[in-house]
Amino acid sequence: MTTTGRRALLVAGAAAGATALAACTSSPDGGPRRPSAAEVEAERVARAEAALRLRSVTAARGLLERYDATLAAHPALAPRLTPLRSAVAAHTKALGEGGTTVRPATAGASASPSRKPTASPTPVRVATDPRAALKELAAAERTASDGHTAALLTAPPEYARLLASVAASGAAHAYLLTEGARA
Repeated sequence: MTTTGRRALLVAGAAAGATALAACTSSPDGGPRRPSAAEVEAERVARAEAALRLRSVTAARGLLERYDATLAAHPALAPRLTPLRSAVAAHTKALGEGGTTVRPATAGASASPSRKPTASPTPVRVATDPRAALKELAAAERTASDGHTAALLTAPPEYARLLASVAASGAAHAYLLTEGARA
């Protein structure tokens, strides 16, 4: 289990523990107990991390769809794109690892599972010219890389390290798809 996976497991356990504690306790007057400031903060942090993970994995899946569409439109590019696509698939899996279900800390509230990213409803359009398709793919890599870099500001430390690594890889992929071909 990766450090990121262990951290996510701990966050999930803490959130579940806070929910169980909130649901099992009551105030002195017999009514439901109000969550403490620490429980509310833990819930806020868990929700923010879940939203960040959802955005990150959605961007990575969109990039993976673009690779698949480009490979389908231009099979001759397979030797060049397959290793990059494999790396993007691994990034997608790593970014989604440890996604948690966030449950409210308030007693009596129903649990709300985190949403799972879904495939885009519209198919990815790919240029008919292979060079133009590579440029589009490089632009998509840069966009995803920029998004992961921007997310570093709000990411917890372990996830920030993963995002930084994925962003750097995306920048390298963009280079390989454009400038690297000229070398």
